[in-house]
Amino acid sequence: MTTTTRTLVIEREMPYPPEKIWRALTEGPLIKEWLMDNDFQPVVGHGFSFRSTPAPNWNGVIDSEVLVVEPSKKLSYTWGTMGMESVVVWTLVPTSGGTLLRMEQSGFGSDQDAAYKGATYGWNKFIGNMERVVGGLE
Repeated sequence: MTTTTRTLVIEREMPYPPEKIWRALTEGPLIKEWLMDNDFQPVVGHGFSFRSTPAPNWNGVIDSEVLVVEPSKKLSYTWGTMGMESVVVWTLVPTSGGTLLRMEQSGFGSDQDAAYKGATYGWNKFIGNMERVVGGLE
């Protein structure tokens, strides 16, 4: 039996250099400002967790492992929560006006429409928060 999965893709151009956005993606205190509390380290193989306020049917923890680290270019990690395993990939491409930020989260099963819609809403909000955080960096 073949399992069909979907990938969520969000792209946003930000008027900042890739190095600034990279900081927001890889420095724990900055990640906490736009996403969640964490014990992230930009080291391939590092297991870490994102932690948020628990909600009904969710303990507030997302278990992850760093898969790819290419400074100021690409970051990838697993995203495991509520029995769902997916992969998040961030890609940064310099543009004439700043950086094209691309976020892909893959692994949504055909029966996980609510999770896909929730992730779409959540990532748009988080990326907006990230842009605000990056804008405040020196």
